[in-house]
Formats: sequence, C-alpha cells, structure tokens
Amino acid sequence: MTAAGADAVRWVAVADATELRDTAYRRVAETAARAVERRGRFLVVLAGGRTPRDLYRMLRAADTDWSRWHVYFGDERCLPADDPERNSRQAADDWLAHVPIPADQVHVMPAEQGADEAAEAYAGVLRGVGDFDLVLLGLGEDGQSGCARGVRRAQTTAATRDDERGAARSRARSAVSRRRRIETQRRGAVARR
Repeated sequence: MTAAGADAVRWVAVADATELRDTAYRRVAETAARAVERRGRFLVVLAGGRTPRDLYRMLRAADTDWSRWHVYFGDERCLPADDPERNSRQAADDWLAHVPIPADQVHVMPAEQGADEAAEAYAGVLRGVGDFDLVLLGLGEDGQSGCARGVRRAQTTAATRDDERGAARSRARSAVSRRRRIETQRRGAVARR
C-alpha cells in the first residue's frame, strides 16, 4: 500500500444496524483469512464500548482457525478485572470466551493497576508485535473513539483520563499508528482507512 493509499478514507454507507453488523463481520472474516494465508497469523485490535458488541457476538460463528488469532485491545477502562464495564470483559462475554483462541494470544491490558501503570505494562506487551492486520474502532454516541488524542506517533501506549463516566482509561496508541487496516463502525456507516 502506498503512503497516499494508507491515508485514504472510503466510506461505505449501509442501510441499518443489521447491515452494518453483517458488513463488519464479512470484512473481519476476510481480513483474518488473508492475514492467516499470507503471514500465518491474524493480529487484531478490538474496539471497546457498546458499538462492536453485536459484531463480537456474531464472530462466535466464524469459520476460522482461531489458533492463528492474536487479540489486543485499543483501550481499556481502569476498573477491576471482572467489572462488566471493562472492554476486555465485554469482549470475553460476547465472543472470546466462546471460541478456542489460546489464552496466551488474548492480550488484555492490566488496567486494574491504574492508567499509568497499565499503559507502561501494555507498552511491553506491544513491543516487537509489528503491524496489526486490523484495528477496530467504534464511534460512540458521544463521538468518542478509542484513539488517544495528543499522543506522539512514536509512543506505543498512553494513559488518558477523558472517559465520560470519570473512569481513567489506558489506551494503546500503537494499534492506530502501526496497522494495515482500520475499520470504524458508526450507525449507518463503516469507514475503512
């Protein structure tokens, strides 16, 4: 992909939430299949919040080699590990606990340690990972995305404190800066970057 192509944005309009979910599901499955065929593994960064939850539930039925998937998180709420508001907990409940991805290939942020500590620890997890095959971003009702604002491109993680519920969030910036493809979901549209 050329530098110009990497920055191109293409919007795909969909009729409703069902078509959004189906389109996102197809794109994830196709991207995973290509990555496994070309590189032997699929590196995906998950979005948090409510936006991707229907997609995650749908992914339970995907016909894929789950042993090739490596799952990372783009951001996490700094709450206890079992808190239902944690992005990792929602992804597990909706999808990850229902498929045979090896546990050591699901890389959860230790956000219960606090934003600064979690960001530092996750930077170590991300060191040497390389480019992600797919980054999923959701655009919430408040217009917020998992992208950390004001983070230098060279940083792999950042501690931010801008959650609308007042909870600190630790975010993995490398998921955005080192990627092959980004899918942003918003009701009525899927953007590819």
